[in-house]
Amino acid sequence: MNHGHETYAKRHRWKAARAGQSRQLGLSKSWSHSWTWVIAAVALFIALDIYSPAFNGPFVWDDRFLPFSNPLLQNQGLLSWLAGNRPLLMFSFWANYQIGAEHSSGYHLLNFLLHFATSVLIALVLARVLDRAGVQGNRRVVLSVFGGALFLLHPLQTESVSYISSRSEVLSVALYFAAYAVFLWRPDGPVRVARMIVIGLLAGSALATKEHTLTIIALMMLTDLYWNPKKLRENAVMYGLATLAGAAGGAYIFHVLQASQSAGLKVAGLTPATYYFTQCRVIWRYVRLFFVPIGQNLDTDYPVSSGILDHGAIFGLVALLASAAVAWFFRKRWPLASFGIFTFLILIAPTSSVIPITDLVAEHRMYLPFIGLVLVCLEVLRSLPMSRLVGIGAVVLVTCSVLTYRRDELWASPIAIWQDTSEKSPTKVRPRFQLGLAYYETGQCAPAAQNFAAAANVDHRPSLALLENLGVALGCSGREEDGLKVLADAERLNPNYDMTYVYRADIYLRLGDKTSAVDQYEHALALNPGNGAARASLQRVLKALPRPVSAHY
Repeated sequence: MNHGHETYAKRHRWKAARAGQSRQLGLSKSWSHSWTWVIAAVALFIALDIYSPAFNGPFVWDDRFLPFSNPLLQNQGLLSWLAGNRPLLMFSFWANYQIGAEHSSGYHLLNFLLHFATSVLIALVLARVLDRAGVQGNRRVVLSVFGGALFLLHPLQTESVSYISSRSEVLSVALYFAAYAVFLWRPDGPVRVARMIVIGLLAGSALATKEHTLTIIALMMLTDLYWNPKKLRENAVMYGLATLAGAAGGAYIFHVLQASQSAGLKVAGLTPATYYFTQCRVIWRYVRLFFVPIGQNLDTDYPVSSGILDHGAIFGLVALLASAAVAWFFRKRWPLASFGIFTFLILIAPTSSVIPITDLVAEHRMYLPFIGLVLVCLEVLRSLPMSRLVGIGAVVLVTCSVLTYRRDELWASPIAIWQDTSEKSPTKVRPRFQLGLAYYETGQCAPAAQNFAAAANVDHRPSLALLENLGVALGCSGREEDGLKVLADAERLNPNYDMTYVYRADIYLRLGDKTSAVDQYEHALALNPGNGAARASLQRVLKALPRPVSAHY
């Protein structure tokens, strides 16, 4: 009897707590169980339409180096896909490949669904933070929904959502905010063991997807320190375990960076100091794109600050320090904005501090710290009359929707996105090179050759890949002699690269010189007997020759 009474009492308290949470949100029971789902469904279909232009866009850029584009891995088992870093990310690609093979639409759709789920989590997180800031009732509902919708529809998110290689962002951040939501939406008192386990599993899964999510520990500590310092002592066990886990995670990240050529101390031309000074400027570019999302660029050409005075780095640093000082000084007057600034600085630190990364600017790096700037906006909006708040929110969301749709129209076509990037970064090699590839893959050899040549003119020491592609594009555009000259330059750069001779043989075939073509294919096979393309082409040419020729390849 006593046991039954205790069980009933626990259930009664649980229901009362749930009802209290609904009242805190300003929701009636019917609203929370009916209209919430209706609004979520409407938001899903609206957002789906806004991001839809990119859904049929082909694989671009780094997508070509992922496992689903690698013929050697496509038919391998799951364990082969999971080998290496970021196993959970690779599992998501493996699952995509099992369902849709190399059809890009399924990969785009999963990116979008993860983004939508994260938007819902952002709204839940904001509702809890608003509650701690003293915002209640319908105002809290409107502000949290607006914040989630802004995260969902802002054009700055397109690189994270519409670029398949940015799956690492959308998946890791979804897991990150799931862990943070579980942390925030907890009852009073110390965090229970079961909740610790759930938070740990979600945070660990996020780390297994992308390394910058290790900041979850700092964010949880900041949250308790900022809103209720007593919670730090109350949850000392959890934070002690989290610190140990963070140390292990830091060791794992250090191991990853030791082997990386694109991030860490091995990045050519960058030191921790020069990267930090540059990021003092880059961060303000991100902030500007948040508030004025005009001039987005997939591959920004950004100058390095070699010293604190170079390119005005000192002004960016002073502005960052001033922002932190203002946030601390006015933390009681503007609690949401202050907490948002500290959150933003913590979450952007892994990619914009002292660990050099080859690409100085990347818009997808704003995906995780985006919530910090949302909180700054909510601080301004919270004091407005409800009618004005709703009106301004609607205008902002409609504007973002239009800009996002237009940006996704570019993502629908590799030619369009790289043309836009080339125009905005005219002195950078990579956009022109990628535009040349996009033209070549659609059979437009003349514009491909034009863009490869433009890239070569920018790069005073053209790479082997650039020379190879320029030579091939010239050959298929009717400029065979020019193509052969460029491939001769490629041969001088690396005489042992077998594909140079295959490309040269293909041009000789276009000129009708089968004998020279045979010589080039045989040379390629002498360098690499496993070159299947050279072997197949050689056999075809030998069969077409009017006289019997014996070959040993």
